[in-house]
Amino acid sequence: MQLLGGLSAEEFLQQYWQKKPLLIRQAIPGYATPLSPNELAGLACEEEVESRLILEKDANTPWQLEQGPFTETRFSQLPTTHWTLLIQKANQLSPQLAELLDQFNFIPNWRVDDVMVSYAPAFGSVGPHVDQYDVFLLQGLGTRRWQISSQDNSQTPLLENTGLKILREFTPEQDWLLEPGDMLYLPPNVAHHGIAQDDCMTFSIGFHAPRYSELLTAWNDDQTLQLPDRLHYQDPEMHVATHNGEITATALEKIRTIIRQQFIKDQDIDRWFGQYITEPAVGQPPYEPEICLNTEQFQSSLTEYGALWRSEYSRFAFIRGNNIVWLYVDGQEFELGAEYATLVALLCDQRRYQVNEIQQHLFNMEPFDLLTSLYNMGAVEFPDNA
Repeated sequence: MQLLGGLSAEEFLQQYWQKKPLLIRQAIPGYATPLSPNELAGLACEEEVESRLILEKDANTPWQLEQGPFTETRFSQLPTTHWTLLIQKANQLSPQLAELLDQFNFIPNWRVDDVMVSYAPAFGSVGPHVDQYDVFLLQGLGTRRWQISSQDNSQTPLLENTGLKILREFTPEQDWLLEPGDMLYLPPNVAHHGIAQDDCMTFSIGFHAPRYSELLTAWNDDQTLQLPDRLHYQDPEMHVATHNGEITATALEKIRTIIRQQFIKDQDIDRWFGQYITEPAVGQPPYEPEICLNTEQFQSSLTEYGALWRSEYSRFAFIRGNNIVWLYVDGQEFELGAEYATLVALLCDQRRYQVNEIQQHLFNMEPFDLLTSLYNMGAVEFPDNA
């Protein structure tokens, strides 16, 4: 991927990723939004779509936040300026936006969060704020003015009683106008303020990073459930205490060993992380296929359709081991021989699979069994069902 003036993906990662902002003029030349404002409003009326309205003026309070779903009547009541509609996980709702993520294949899948779409009339904004994740802001319709500040805003007070994390004070250091096809990359903790100059649509490609607190809590919760009740603190080498109020160095070392869980192997941590990082998003309902297929039925359907699509609701990742490859899909682990590593990488790297791409890997029933399981999980689907 060439980002700007011959800048390669590797150069971008070395010079800018999680380091400093980058304005990329015509990152996707001639880019046109795959969704119209009316289509976006229609999605915001659907129960299963995560949507928000943010009004800066003409509301009960400054910076009023409303949660969807909305009604057509609500949209007809909106003022002509100073509001924004936001749709989360838009890549699950539009195949074209799912394919937009392919532009960022140089970043690991497990770091991808979603594509968020924002529509705003003139002067629409969500206020100056700071995000804790990397984001690419692609302009799809109209013009948006972006102001940023790389100063430390961690102690800057927020506006109160808004339900939004808007900075009370914001002094921009740089100022740009972005037109369709332009893109702005922002690393975490860079304060930014986007203001629509006219009817404006922006696509935010976000990359999440788990908090230390989330990782440690999830790991400890998982491991605690696996520890047998028979494990207790033990000290069979006890000696007469010189001072019975002292916690000795020997006792402390035992406690450190327990807390650090040094009996856990690195591979155990690796495999736990593969399951953890691919778990479905909180609140996402489990997939329930209308009809589950057996392996023979799946083989027949694969031949009939000639292609397979990966579901945007699913998360794929894999880990290589010694003569083993572990595939992780929606928190489930599939252990396969190293001879299937290429197939597993293909499943994780692409969103669409043609039969001629995968048939060379289907040399026995094991990969067919795997694909059938993924189909019955809803992680892959045939094109007519997508």
